Amino acid sequence: MPFSLKLVESLLAESPDHVGLLLTACRGFVLYSYAYVDLEAERRVSDDLDSANELRARARRLYLRGHAYGVRALEQGYPGFAATLAKNPPGAAAMVTAQNVERDVEALYCVAASLALAISASRTDVAMLARLEEVEVLIDWALALDESWNDGALHELAIQWAAARRGAPDVDAVRGHFERALELSRGSRAGVYVAYAEAVALPAQKRAEFEALLEQALAVDAFADPDNRLLNRVAQRRARWLLQRADELFL
Repeated sequence: MPFSLKLVESLLAESPDHVGLLLTACRGFVLYSYAYVDLEAERRVSDDLDSANELRARARRLYLRGHAYGVRALEQGYPGFAATLAKNPPGAAAMVTAQNVERDVEALYCVAASLALAISASRTDVAMLARLEEVEVLIDWALALDESWNDGALHELAIQWAAARRGAPDVDAVRGHFERALELSRGSRAGVYVAYAEAVALPAQKRAEFEALLEQALAVDAFADPDNRLLNRVAQRRARWLLQRADELFL
């Protein structure tokens, strides 16, 4: 585990209710797991299934670890949130009345993203699949509070969630999120193109559109936006991998 994550956890041991540290821990575990564990698991599926499954299980544990920190962050401002989320997701979301919109929307995003990724890494776990509603409710509530947050990050998450879920996506709804994410980010988020390629072009077997979207992701200047530099680089790494696999993915 990176030193930075160990440091954040050591600081939390001293200040367990610090919302900023809790959100930093949530973001850190999710990004580390996605960039260095989960993506590697996907790469190994075709060559070493046992190793891929071990990595996926580790990714799930890390996502859930981050998720727990995110839930604790919301619990500080809205006591009872954690218990309510487990029993009544819409009721839990409604508790978040945006006393601090920027902080609360970030927390909702972190909690939703970490759980969505944990579910995606647990596709045969019925208990995890039963938590789909939590993700959808949290994303929808965060969008209702501030759909423009972080240059369209919530819309990007909605597209990624559509790609990860089983079954055919609502193409019109996903396209709406895609167009709004592009507008808010001014095309600076590579992940938006990758998510849309996987959510819409791949299921529809539209190879030309799929490849064009991934090329657009690769054309994004990852260094132009320092705050999203790592996210852009991770998205571009995934775009390259998907392009390499195009012959496998399309009939």
